[in-house]
Amino acid sequence: MALPTTLAEWLAHCERMHPTEIEMTLERVRQVKDRLDIRFEAPVVVVAGTNGKGSTCAMIESIALHAGYRVGLYSKPHLVHFEERCRVGGRMVEGADLLPHFAAVEAARGDVSLTYFEFTLLAIARLLAGLPLDLVILEVGMGGRLDAVNSFGNDCAVITSIDVDHVEYLGPDREAIGREKAGVMRRGRPVIVSDPMPPQSVLDEAARIGADLWRFGRDFNYSGDKLQWNWAGRLQRFNALGYPALRGANQLLNASGVLAAFEALRERVPITAQAVRTGFALVELPGRFQIVPGQPTLILDVAHNPHAVATLARNLDQMGFFPRTHAVFGAMRDKDLPGILALLAPVVDHWHFTDLPGPRAARAADLADLHGRLTVKGPGPVAVSCHADPASALAAAVETADPADRIVVFGSFYTVGGVLEGGLPRLSAPHAA
Repeated sequence: MALPTTLAEWLAHCERMHPTEIEMTLERVRQVKDRLDIRFEAPVVVVAGTNGKGSTCAMIESIALHAGYRVGLYSKPHLVHFEERCRVGGRMVEGADLLPHFAAVEAARGDVSLTYFEFTLLAIARLLAGLPLDLVILEVGMGGRLDAVNSFGNDCAVITSIDVDHVEYLGPDREAIGREKAGVMRRGRPVIVSDPMPPQSVLDEAARIGADLWRFGRDFNYSGDKLQWNWAGRLQRFNALGYPALRGANQLLNASGVLAAFEALRERVPITAQAVRTGFALVELPGRFQIVPGQPTLILDVAHNPHAVATLARNLDQMGFFPRTHAVFGAMRDKDLPGILALLAPVVDHWHFTDLPGPRAARAADLADLHGRLTVKGPGPVAVSCHADPASALAAAVETADPADRIVVFGSFYTVGGVLEGGLPRLSAPHAA
């Protein structure tokens, strides 16, 4: 069989290879990784958690870049382009640069059947391992203990907030899920836990294996007011910091964990106060409470579990007054959809539910039916409509919105990615109030 010759063909090949989308084991990926002899010479930071992983990775990358380091980043999933999953020096990798690494994984795997996630991770890791980098950042996809990223060692692990998600794979509660996240810890290596109330299972696992546990509130903390904030770790302090460019109620927790990670790695990746200030000021991460100015105002957020949606609701509440809020929402059917809808229902005047691609996606009609059975009421009379795709849903929301309103697009990465496919929308409502 002829090998694929384009990135799109390789990705289609990866999608067809394994009988299931997710299969929790490290055996396959370790076997192929060893055949490829993938090794990182630079320090490796692995970031796990339920929410806040992407923000944490982006802030680590931004500070390191402004400190003058050569940084490689792997993250998932992507919003629009697959190449978003790999950045080198702050720039998205070119698809053509990945092709020889896909071919190398294919040659090395033999009869080993890899999932899409495993295959693509190995290709990106091989690219990063061959570059002269000073720091490598790897974002865990799901869980930790059996996530393919955990087949690589790490010099420092960061565990962000832990909440209930992916229960069919990780367990039914925070203790079980925390135990899976704690699988990224390594004996004698620092692990930064930025969740202010971590599950006991995380603390127990750190003690059991002898990890160097850094806890928020004990080993590092922050304080501040509406204008600036201060951070203190075990040995270092940063004062009079500006707030990170990433908006949201939880970003100081994420930023605190980032600074703890740099302190833990200070002998290998020392940073200056100026790099911290500039890194926080210029960090970018699309789709995380991203506010797009226009008429109406547009908010993009990939919140797709109750913990993240509760944060989104708080962030929306802090934005000030808007006459009406229109929501474009689509998600996977295995999410806690009643919990998600109930959390945002009190602020939404018009729901635009959307179909999404893939067999796991909830149908817009089912979301509308579920909303109809909610006991939580909206701010007033609530309208509901269904749409074939996110772009159509956003277009309909713009048609029904006044310039002073706001539109929040949230849920699955497919939802936010679906409205970004043609570029960042700049809205202009067709009529004035």
